[in-house]
Amino acid sequence: MRVLVIMPTYNERAALPLTLRALREDCPTAEVLIVDDNSPDGTGEWARAYAEQDRSVHVLHREGKEGLGRAYIAGFEWALDRGYDRIVEMDADSSHRSLDLPALLEAATTADLVIGSRWVPGGAVENWPNHRVLLSRAATTYTRLAMGLPVKDATAGFRVYTAEVLRRLDLRRINSQGYCFQIDMAWRVYRAGGAITEVPITFVERTEGESKMSGHIVAEALWRVTAWGVRYRIEQLARIVRKKH
Repeated sequence: MRVLVIMPTYNERAALPLTLRALREDCPTAEVLIVDDNSPDGTGEWARAYAEQDRSVHVLHREGKEGLGRAYIAGFEWALDRGYDRIVEMDADSSHRSLDLPALLEAATTADLVIGSRWVPGGAVENWPNHRVLLSRAATTYTRLAMGLPVKDATAGFRVYTAEVLRRLDLRRINSQGYCFQIDMAWRVYRAGGAITEVPITFVERTEGESKMSGHIVAEALWRVTAWGVRYRIEQLARIVRKKH
């Protein structure tokens, strides 16, 4: 079982060494792909030098900042081309605890997508302000109501996908970002008939670097989820009408 942890980076020079050290201790057989968007703080150069000393770490350099979604899509394609079996999404800033990863990987033996969830029993957040908790919970609630997606933490970014389910998705047509990318991917797995499960994790607010959250990311998630939800409900209605006739 070959596991690849994808870590998108942009100005994560201070946090990345700590994250890699913890991952090596908690999940020593996992390999890592750092997808760097030409970080001005030298994250990519540091990662390249580190990878020369550690053969389990790989680096994919991109020319500029293209966003979280495109970084993960590039990482997925890189992983599938090289035959990895389990592909992990994980932040580089240690907000996703590597000690939770073995439980996610274990759950991936019977699921196509495993979500490290803050909002299932046993899940938790540390050092988050109330408005971030409210935003995350509201986003998932709205997604469940609009799209019928049976997930309690739809925006969570700590995940494990099987290679099989990623191969069933048309990755090149995905262009969403941030919160919206995570919802988009879960929705595509669900619509493709993939099995989704959630495993409780503790999310720890970053102590190094700056959050990439922005109003644009929230706005994109809102309008895209609304559009997807409208389309889904129209499809539902059409199926009901066809059955009656």
